[in-house]
Amino acid sequence: MTQAVAATLYKIVCDADWAGWQAAHRFRGAAVDLADGYIHLSMAAQVAATAAKHFAGRADLVLVAVSAAALADGLRYEPARGGDLFPHVYGELPLAAVQWAAPLPLGADGRHLFPALDR
Repeated sequence: MTQAVAATLYKIVCDADWAGWQAAHRFRGAAVDLADGYIHLSMAAQVAATAAKHFAGRADLVLVAVSAAALADGLRYEPARGGDLFPHVYGELPLAAVQWAAPLPLGADGRHLFPALDR
């Protein structure tokens, strides 16, 4: 199992969700998050696999780095894909918790190109 300690967590969102997050100063979740009852996040070691599995071929994405410390009691690490612990937020993601955001473009091979990630 992945160790459940990460200072920075990552959320992949579409351009429209990122624009809405900025305008509202909070993010309640994408459709899948709302359906599951929590916001899905990934740690640095997990986020590329998350992009490949759930966002393959999408060029309209933004990678948002979120401070785990800013999420307080709403953050839980729970078993998911392959038994790894994944960070889930029960509640909203405040804009104040965002450390940075960057486009997540596709490379020539069709895979997403990630910036350097805080681990």
